[in-house]
This record gives sequence, C-alpha cells and structure tokens, in this order.
Amino acid sequence: MKPEAKQFTALVGGKSIIFETGKLALQAGGSVTVRLGDTIVFSAATMSSEPKENQDFFPLTVEYEERMYAGGKIPGSFFRREGKPSTEAILVARLTDRPIRPLFSHSMRNEVQVISFSVSADLENPLDILAINSASAALCISDIPWGGPVGAVRVGRIDGQFVTNPTFAEMEDSDLDLRLAGTRDAILMVECGSKEIPEDVMIEALQFGHDAIQPLVDAQEKMAAEVGKAKRVVPLFDLDESIIKDVFEKVNNGLEAALDAPHTKAELNEALKELEVKTVAELAGDDEEKSSEIQEAFEEAYKRVVRDRILNRNIRPDGRKLTEIRPIWCEVGTSPRAHGSGLFTRGETQVLTLATLGTPKEAQELDTLSPADSKRYIHHYNFPPYSTGEVKNMRGQSRREIGHGALAERALEPVIPAEDVFPYTMRLVSEVLSSNGSSSMASVCGSTLALMDTGVPIKAPVAGVAMGLIKEGDSYVILTDIQGAEDHLGDMDFKVAGTEAGITALQMDIKIKGITPEIMAKALEQARIARNDILGKILEVIPAPRPQLKAHTPRITTVKVPVDKIGAIIGPGGKMIRALQEETNTKIDIMDDGTVFIAATNGVDEANARDRILGLTETPELGRIYTGKVVRTTDFGAFIEILPGVDGMVHISQLDSERVNSVEDVVQVGDEATVMVTGIDDSGKIRLSRQAVLEGWSLEEAVEKDRKGSGKPSGGGNGGNRSSFGGGRRDDRRGSGGHDRSGGDRNRNRR
Repeated sequence: MKPEAKQFTALVGGKSIIFETGKLALQAGGSVTVRLGDTIVFSAATMSSEPKENQDFFPLTVEYEERMYAGGKIPGSFFRREGKPSTEAILVARLTDRPIRPLFSHSMRNEVQVISFSVSADLENPLDILAINSASAALCISDIPWGGPVGAVRVGRIDGQFVTNPTFAEMEDSDLDLRLAGTRDAILMVECGSKEIPEDVMIEALQFGHDAIQPLVDAQEKMAAEVGKAKRVVPLFDLDESIIKDVFEKVNNGLEAALDAPHTKAELNEALKELEVKTVAELAGDDEEKSSEIQEAFEEAYKRVVRDRILNRNIRPDGRKLTEIRPIWCEVGTSPRAHGSGLFTRGETQVLTLATLGTPKEAQELDTLSPADSKRYIHHYNFPPYSTGEVKNMRGQSRREIGHGALAERALEPVIPAEDVFPYTMRLVSEVLSSNGSSSMASVCGSTLALMDTGVPIKAPVAGVAMGLIKEGDSYVILTDIQGAEDHLGDMDFKVAGTEAGITALQMDIKIKGITPEIMAKALEQARIARNDILGKILEVIPAPRPQLKAHTPRITTVKVPVDKIGAIIGPGGKMIRALQEETNTKIDIMDDGTVFIAATNGVDEANARDRILGLTETPELGRIYTGKVVRTTDFGAFIEILPGVDGMVHISQLDSERVNSVEDVVQVGDEATVMVTGIDDSGKIRLSRQAVLEGWSLEEAVEKDRKGSGKPSGGGNGGNRSSFGGGRRDDRRGSGGHDRSGGDRNRNRR
C-alpha cells in the first residue's frame, strides 16, 4: 500500500518552499525532500544504536552527492557515472555541516550520519540552500537528539534591493551572494561573496537574511510536532566535574607560567605536553582509563585558563592586545620562473602563492548542476603536514583544503579583470608553508601579491583577516587575527576579506548556538580596520600590478575573424592550426564566435601568427593588389594564389604590357607575381590583372582595358566552364569538378 506523504510549506520571499516526508526512505531515522520550483533535494538522517567505543569526540558525518540525472545530464567521466564528489558537492556538504554541528551535544558518542542528494535540478534555483534545509528537517523529525531546527536562505542584492533566494539568472545582476543559516534566535553560519560591499550594508543583509529564515523554522517545528519521532535517549560521556576541578587546581599555576613565558607555538606545545605528562603520572599512575580522563581534564583546564585570561584580563596566549595583528612581512618574485609569486608571512603563518597564466581554452570545465560550464579564475590551496610540524599520510586534498581554496577564490574574484580586458585563464596555488591560524586569509594576501607580481590588472588589492570570539553568558570579547589556540579554544572563526572599499568574502564557523547581529557588526568593524592595515603592508612591497608581464609569460592577443572562416584556420583534421602553432611557436585558441586568441612569448612570433591567420581568413577585395604564387598555367592564362587557399586567374591578355604569345613566356608554376583583383563574380570566381600593376592603372581603367583586351566582361563571364575563366577558393572548385594543384583535399574550411 502506497504510504501517504505529508507536506509542509514555508513562504520565503514570495516563493513556496515545500517540505515533504512519509514517502521515501522510511527506514532512515528521518527523511525529507525540500522543493523550490522544480529543484528538489533529498536528505536522510540516521544514528547508530550504540555509542562508538574509544572515541573522544562526537562522530558526525555529513555527505552531499550531486546526481547528474537531476538535471537531465550524463556525467562527463570516462565511466559515465558519478565518481568522487566534485568540488561543488564538497562545498555543499561543508555548508550543510557547519550550521547543524553546533546544535548537537558534544558529549554524544553515537554516530550520526546525514546524507543528501539532488533529485531534480531546474537550473534556475540553486541546490545548496535546499540541502541545508532538508538536512535540518530530516534531523528534526528523526529520533536523533538535536537542538534544531535550522533555516537557511540565500540573499542577493539587485539595484540596491535585497532579494531572498534569487535564481541563477537573478544572481548575474546581484552584487551580493550571501548564504546564511541560523536558529530562530541567532545566526550560526555565514558564507558570502560580494563586490566590495560596505560593512553597514552587510549588517543589513545579515539581518534581512535572519528575518527570512523564520518561516522555514516555523515549518520544521510544525513538521516535528505532527510527524516527528520521539527523541531517543542516548548516553552522554561528560567528564566528572570533580576530576576537572582537581586537575585544574593542580595545573593552573603551571599553565599560567607557560602562557606568560615568551614562546613560539612549538615551545608552548612542548611546555604543555611536559606538564600534561607529569600531571597524568601523578594523578593516574598506570591506570589507563583514568589516564584518559586526566588527559581530557587537562585539555579542559587549559581551555578554561586561556578563555579566562582573554575574557577577564584581556591577555591573549601570545601577549597581544585584543585588536593587535601579528608582525607581517612579505615579498614578491620568490619563484623566478612562475608567472607570478607572492610570499605572505603573518606571525608563524606563512603562505606562498604562485600564479600561472593560460589561454582561454585552459579554463576549467565544470560538470555540475549549475548553468556555469567553465571558469577562468581558479584558486587551489594546499595544507601539507609539515606546515604544523606534523607527519601524516598525504591522500589528496581534504574538504578543508577545498573549502579554503574556494574561499580565497571567492575573495579575489570581484577584482579579477574581465576577459575582454585581460584574456587569460588564471590559476593560483597557495602553498601553506607554516600555519598557526588564519592560513586561508594569508592565502588571500599571498594571492594578491602574486597577481600583482604577474601583472594582472586587478581592480584593487584584497586582504583578509580572521576574527575570533570568547563568549561566556552576556560577556564577550572579539579578537583580531586569531592564531591556532584561539581558534581551537574559542567560539568563532569569522573570516573577512575585502578591499579598502568593502567586503568581497565572508565565512563564519561557530561552535556555540549562534551569535547576534550586534556581535557581527563589531567583528566586521574590527576586521575593516585590520584589513586596511594589512593592505598597507602589501602595498609597501608592490604598490600596483606590474605594467608588463614577465619575459617568459605568454602574451595573448586577440583577432576577430568571420565565423565561416574558422574552418580555414583549423584545416582538415586540425592540420592547419597544428602547423601554425608549430611554425610560429605559439598557442592558438578559437572561440565559436570567431575570436582567435594567440599566446606567444615574443612579439615576432605573435605577429607572424596573426598575419598568417588574417591571411587565411581574408576576403579578396576589388582593386586591391596582391603578390601571390603561380599554381597552374593554361593556354588562356595563369592561376595565382593570392591568399592561402584562394586563387584567381590572370587572362593571357593581362599578363604583360606587351602582347604575350604563351603564358609560360611570362610566368612559370612556382613564380611570384603581383596582380590586381579586377573582378569577383557571384560564384566567387576571381579575375586578376598583372598588366594593371605594371601600368599603374586604377581599378576602373583595369576593368575597361580587360574588357577590350579579352572581349569578356571582367568579373562576370558568361557562366561557362570555370577552367576557362577565374579562380576562387580551390576547395570550392574541387566540389564542382575542378582540380587543385596537388590533387588532394584542399578544403580548408572544414573544422
């Protein structure tokens, strides 16, 4: 018997978002589909029946799988099935994880898994926001203990007006792409890209977004009340407060002393480890179970000491003031052969970004469920284990690395010049060489240096800084430029990137149950001041993009040719374009609109390639003089190739100033001859005159003399056999019974 599905609707920004449950995946703890237009995302949430043994953290996994069938597409991979998650799918999974994770009890040890995938994609409404809402709804109606629901929206700004959940088409006109998730009372997650939005406008957008999620929270609460399962009671693995108290009393003085002493990250870690080992030995002895408890209590004691020092005494672990930035130094040109490079160091965090320029054809092709099919600005981020002094297996990029690369890409995208201004594909790679917090924002700064060192005419330099938060009850402090310990022990990692004019990217990760717009406003203002200070350090090293690309960097110029002449450049089977690239030492890309991009490392090669392309696509003009090669002779005249693949005929009467008895008396096959185009008929046959050049005639004079000399109208003819009159493109003659001089395929217009 078919189960009866139940629907719940939230009206958000004038659009209906429909939650449905009760029909699909009924063995999962909770399962929901969420629909906007014809875009649908499914989510299922399930929890293990028993706690995971020997686990000292809450085991939550969130997966999102982008299914190509949802948009009526077949995957572009060799196997024609979805492989490992795409970058976009990983980013959606991270986007979903971040707002739901803080609402679980971190004392849980039962495994929780949330899996989402695309069911339908109308290519109008994005999937990412629906994935967050569907995951939240699945958790709400499940038997899993959780502190939700969470609502999520996208906020755009078009012509100065905020728009809720804009379509892909509307986003083309928006200067803001803000994704926000939160509970009824507070904001939990922010992910944003924008075109230099001022801080006060950003605060308005955040408030607008938080107001917009309220109907989504209402709908999910109604779902939970009507169809939700009873929440399961699970064991919580909280450490006995008496153990924490005993350990705190024993190590408090030692922790204070370690933090007060001047130290590097490694020196502090070593001091803490020595104190921990000593404490475990004294309080636990050989009892392994108790040793584990003491270690956990030591971590909690350290957290309390650090937070108390910051919150009540305004003392940070490295002794800085709350708004103080770590010492900065930077340089450009670190790599002599990369197209551009920038090294940015802030405290113990160091990032080297290297830039590479390529042709438009080297843009990344996207196989996703969005309308975008390629991107010409690409940013990658690598975080090797040596950057934190550790030894780990290297198994490809982690989700964190992919997320940080996407954040840096988003931060710089608004200042990247348009393709018609700078026709390059740009790939930047940020190598984290050393990390003690805020490496993603250091990669933004290093990338600005690299782009300017390359000579990319960016609209403005971009810098980034990470803000932190320590909050207990109503008391809180905001920290500028947080380092690793402050990120690990604090309540917020709020990354802000932008130019002097405004914000280009935001990302907020939070560990508590939300923060207010007032806290965000203060954090944004502190970030603005810090960002401008960092921009000053960057501009001291390189005040503007280099006016010229480096000598070994390819120069790209563009040539526009008629679309119907593209085939002449490509040649049969790509033979012509391969020969062009090899003979001119260039790289040539051709767009469908007839734009030809020529990449060369010197001006001579570029000019040679450009001239040959123009020659291949040029159309003969009446009255114009050409120097060509004789490709065939007959009793009545000579055929001369005046342009690549294009020839015309000089009648014997027009070969010389004097009477000519035989064509071969004047020209032989292979000779060069300078001629004027005196006629082009409707079928493309070309009439040439060598005599007109010798005598210095005008076109009109040449036409008149030709008519009198040959007895035939120049450029017209009587429609007879082409072999007895003009030329045209040799591939055209070949198709109508003519023969080219090689006897082979001369069709240069074929792709």
